Amino acid sequence: DQGVKGVYVGGSSGECIYQSVEDRKKTLEAVMDEAAGRLTVIAHVACNKTRDSRILAAHAQSLGVDGIAAIPPIYFKLPEYSAAGYWNDISEAAPDTDFIIYNIPQLAGTALTMSLLRTMLLNGRVAGVKNSSMPVQDIQMFKAEAINGPDEQLVSGLAMGADGGIGGTYGAMPELFLKIYDLVSENRMAEARAIQYDADEIIYKLCSGTCNMYAMIKEVLRVSRGIDIGGVRKPLTDLCDGDRAIAGEAAAMIEAAKEKYC
Repeated sequence: DQGVKGVYVGGSSGECIYQSVEDRKKTLEAVMDEAAGRLTVIAHVACNKTRDSRILAAHAQSLGVDGIAAIPPIYFKLPEYSAAGYWNDISEAAPDTDFIIYNIPQLAGTALTMSLLRTMLLNGRVAGVKNSSMPVQDIQMFKAEAINGPDEQLVSGLAMGADGGIGGTYGAMPELFLKIYDLVSENRMAEARAIQYDADEIIYKLCSGTCNMYAMIKEVLRVSRGIDIGGVRKPLTDLCDGDRAIAGEAAAMIEAAKEKYC
């Protein structure tokens, strides 16, 4: 209803690495039932085990998602040919579905490089990169089809040629990020930058509590939109009493920004 064009299921805000394969299947099934063809759905299917990732990829394709995505495997430092093998094995399990590389080196520990991207582009199912590395230059380098990841720099990513944005805090304030996208598309950069600055202040507020940021976002959704989806999974830290006041401040900041810009 807010104008969001798609959802990215099972990424960071989906707490993917703390869910079982069955949990992730059930979540995607619920989303696909609700989306009912009205939204683009990209399913993040990466697990640390290739076998589990392939199971999720095949399941996602069976539900008719528009694309699947995967971070590289985490913990062990793998050579590039192993990372490529992992991604290609996942893609092979969903042969009729577009594959999106998810580059988030600050969390995954493995960075997408141009040589690795060139290898992956030999796979005709690779449709683009969700780039969550902080250097905006990476958007320019990976410009096959690039999607901006860091919420704090949507304006910068779009200015460098990103085709859109996927972000964890978008769920708390989709109106602001949609407005940024529209303004950049119209080359109204000063106006877009002003919203980005305010959105960033909200993000800093969301990150200022004791709890995990996604627990704060869920509380903002409960306070501002009446959507109660509980807390976060351990070992992520859930809300403490002091965090509720911060979430209330963040919710008020979002409403003020919506009133100002939307």
